[in-house]
Amino acid sequence: MAVFVLAMACKPARGPTLPSTGTTAATTNGRNSRAATRPGFPRGTVNIHDDNGGLTKFSSAARRLDTLANARERAWERLAWMADTYGHRMSGSQALEHAIMWAMETMARDGLENARREKVMVPHWVRGKERARVVSPIERELVLLGLGGTVGTGKRPLRADIVVLTDVSELDKKAAELKGKIVVINQKLPPYDAERRETGYGTTVKIRTQGASMVAKHGAVAVLVRSVTARSLRSPHTGILQYASGVPKIPAAALAVEDTELLVRMAARGPVTVELELGAKLLPDSPSANVVAELPGRELRDEVVVIGGHIDSWDVGDGSTDDGAGCLMAMEAAAMLQELGLVPRRTIRVVLFTGEENGGRGSQAYFENHGHEKHVAAIEADLGSGAPHSFTVMGKPGDVDRLVGYLPLFKPFGVRIIESGYAGTDIMPLVETGTLGVGLRPDPSQYFDLHHSPADTVEKIDPRHLQDNAASMALMAYILAER
Repeated sequence: MAVFVLAMACKPARGPTLPSTGTTAATTNGRNSRAATRPGFPRGTVNIHDDNGGLTKFSSAARRLDTLANARERAWERLAWMADTYGHRMSGSQALEHAIMWAMETMARDGLENARREKVMVPHWVRGKERARVVSPIERELVLLGLGGTVGTGKRPLRADIVVLTDVSELDKKAAELKGKIVVINQKLPPYDAERRETGYGTTVKIRTQGASMVAKHGAVAVLVRSVTARSLRSPHTGILQYASGVPKIPAAALAVEDTELLVRMAARGPVTVELELGAKLLPDSPSANVVAELPGRELRDEVVVIGGHIDSWDVGDGSTDDGAGCLMAMEAAAMLQELGLVPRRTIRVVLFTGEENGGRGSQAYFENHGHEKHVAAIEADLGSGAPHSFTVMGKPGDVDRLVGYLPLFKPFGVRIIESGYAGTDIMPLVETGTLGVGLRPDPSQYFDLHHSPADTVEKIDPRHLQDNAASMALMAYILAER
């Protein structure tokens, strides 16, 4: 690996230079410039020298993207417009299809080429009326959300006593108690571990994805899982569940953390009866589309670097964190490169995947349509838009070391780390066939407080963070498409 030396000429902090038209996010949100709000990352000239003493050709692109990113908050303004205008973008909804058309037309206006919809058939699950309440020994309404894909409770509400599992490890011990019961799984998502940068989500989320079938095997009639979040203001969190083949499908919902704790306390004192009503139903598949647009390469136009996120969301909140922000990062990244005339050797292709939340149909369709093409790399953003932090890499031996050599270019944006790690769900079919996968990873410490919940709304997104994440994606895409 080449040896790099970082030299920065620091400049005083300055506020953003705002676009001449439109309401600015800085005005409406009271944000300051990146230089003022991100201590430890001085702005200014970045010179990268390799061990041969030559100036890296990417330092100019990094400076120009840095300057442009600090002069606007357009990504947030567009995200807010999409969120306010269309709301959530559930697969099968008209809101999703309107947002898809808007994204396609916006990228065409930005000067990207071949802006188009690529048809995908997606599941169309409808939530319907939902209600849960304790009916004995007291009467108390409960706050919950049906899990994505759950079956309904039928024409009449379901009423049964509850059995509490502290976590799934208690399943075998209490298996004989579950027949005819509503099972409450109280497995907790641990607080974010900042030192290890560990969310605990990958382990805990199994109660949501697999819990229904796990308890149905033992005769349970429904499952209520603790929402997969470490912090709550009585906001339940939904998400997809996966019914196991050959196991009865039972109704499944996520309770707000506070309501789960209520049931746990009451069950410790004696029998508790809950009434559950879920009006969920699965309709025939619905037509949707991936959104695709390109910045064609100047030499190797048939070689592609994909950048993107998923444009669908769950049907609560407005889906700004998951994953409207990732879509706007990709749209803005390509638009910034186009505006600056930074046209790399290879083609940069924006792909906004549909149907990610309930089965990944957009990812599958993209691979079926384009898997035969030469994909040099794929970058995915699907972890919200906290402060820029890191990139994760999946590839061949040596790929991480090669990309680490470019790390100093990203430090003005706040990116501190390039390391091995999971790159993203939607690009995984490409990665599994040999494409270099890169995940854009902002600070995840608050992501699971918001995602899949009514709290996922646009004002949670910091405009400066979103613009800097977009610039980071633009620079990584440019490097991978040019080198």
